[in-house]
Amino acid sequence: MRHPVPLRRRCIAVCAVIAATLNVYAQSTAREEIAANPFLAGSNHLDYDRHPATAQLTPAPKGYEPFYLSHYGRHGARWLLGDGEYSRPMGVLAKAEAQGKLTERGRQALRQLQAFYPTTLKRLGDLTTVGERQHHGIGRRMAEHFPEIFRRKGVAVDARSTVVVRCILSMEAECEELMAANPTMRIHNDVSEAFQYYLNAPWPQALSDANRQGWQIGQDMRRRHTHPERLMQVLFNDARWVADSVDAPAFMRQLFYVANNMQSHDFDSDLLSLYTADELYDLWRIKNVDWYLSYGAAPQTRSIMPFSQAALLRNIIATADTVTTTQATLRFGHEVCVMPLAALLELGTAGAQVADLDTLDRVWRNYDIFPMACNIQLVFYRPRHGRQGDILVKALLNEREMSLPVPPVRHPYYRWSDLRDYYLRKLDSFAE
Repeated sequence: MRHPVPLRRRCIAVCAVIAATLNVYAQSTAREEIAANPFLAGSNHLDYDRHPATAQLTPAPKGYEPFYLSHYGRHGARWLLGDGEYSRPMGVLAKAEAQGKLTERGRQALRQLQAFYPTTLKRLGDLTTVGERQHHGIGRRMAEHFPEIFRRKGVAVDARSTVVVRCILSMEAECEELMAANPTMRIHNDVSEAFQYYLNAPWPQALSDANRQGWQIGQDMRRRHTHPERLMQVLFNDARWVADSVDAPAFMRQLFYVANNMQSHDFDSDLLSLYTADELYDLWRIKNVDWYLSYGAAPQTRSIMPFSQAALLRNIIATADTVTTTQATLRFGHEVCVMPLAALLELGTAGAQVADLDTLDRVWRNYDIFPMACNIQLVFYRPRHGRQGDILVKALLNEREMSLPVPPVRHPYYRWSDLRDYYLRKLDSFAE
C-alpha cells in the first residue's frame, strides 16, 4: 500500500490544521465543555439536540443561489445494540444486592436499570422517539436554511438508506418534514443491498488490520484513565467484596455506557450524575482516542482509516457531476461512515493527524463530529439567472459551517472544481 499523501505535504497540512484548531479551541477545553454539558461525554451517544449549532449561516455570495444539496446522515438516537450492554452492569448490581453489598445509591441505580430494562426487549438497536425527533428537526431546518432548493415547486429529492431499520425510519422522518414544507416535492425513497457498497462499505483487509491495531494502541489510554475507586464506594458498602467479586474498571465503563445512552430516551434517569466531572472527562478521553484510532486520520494507523469511505466520496462526486437542475441527494447510514467521511473530506479539524494521543482533545473532539443523527451537507451554489461563473460549495457538519482543504473564494465558500480535483487526487493516491 502506498502512503495516501506525500509525507512533507502531510506534515505542513497537519501543522496548519493543529494551529487553526488550537486557536478555535483556545477559549475552552474539552474538560470545561464536558463539565458544563455532561451529555457531551456520551461521544457517539450524544443527543444531537443537546449540542445544537447556534451560529447563523453565512449568506450566499452576491449573485449566487443554492441549487443542489448532497447529504450523508447517521440514524437518530437508538437503544443499545446488545442485551449484554444492559444486563452486565445490572447483573453486577443485582448480585451485590442479593448479598447485601449495595449502598442506598447503589440500590437506586439498580432500580433505575431494572425499570428501564423491559423497554429494551425486542428493541435493541431500534430508533427511539428522541431519534425520530432529531431527524424531524434536521429536515425542518434544512428546508428553512435552503428554501431555494426545498421550496421550489416539484423539486426532486433522491433519498436512499442502508438496509438497517433505524436508518430507514430516520430517512422517513426527515423526508416527512421536507414534504410538509413543500407538498409539491417529488421524493424518491429507496433501500437496497445494492447501495451498501457506498452507504456502508465493507472494509478491505488493510483497513481491518489497521483498525485492530488502533484498538490495541488504545488499551494504554483505557488503563491509565479508568479510576473506579470513588464510584465503587458510592455504589457498594464492602470494599473487600468489590475487590473479590467485581472487575471495577470494566464495570465502571459498562455502567457509563448505559448512563450515556439514556439521553436517547425520554426516560427520567440520573445515572450520569454517578460520575464526577473528572471521571466523565477521563472516560470520554478513552472513547475519544478509541474512535480517533479506529476511524480518524490517526498517524498511529498510517492515516488510512478515512479511506474506508472512498466509495462514498466517489459517489458524492459522481452524483454531483450529473446535476443540472435544482435537486437534493440524501443518504442515510451510520456514524462509522460519517466520522471517517468527515476526516476524508477534511471538514474543519476532523482530518487532523495528532501524534501525541495525550493531547488529542486539544485538537479533535468526537462529540463535535458524530452525535446521534450527525450529518454532512454539501451545498452547491451557482450564479443566478443563467449568469456565468464558478460553481461554489460550502460544507456543513452538524449544521455548522466548516473549512475545506483548498483556498476559499471567501470562507465558507469554495470552488467545486478545486475541491473535486483535490479529492480525486487524494482518492487516487490511496492504493489498497
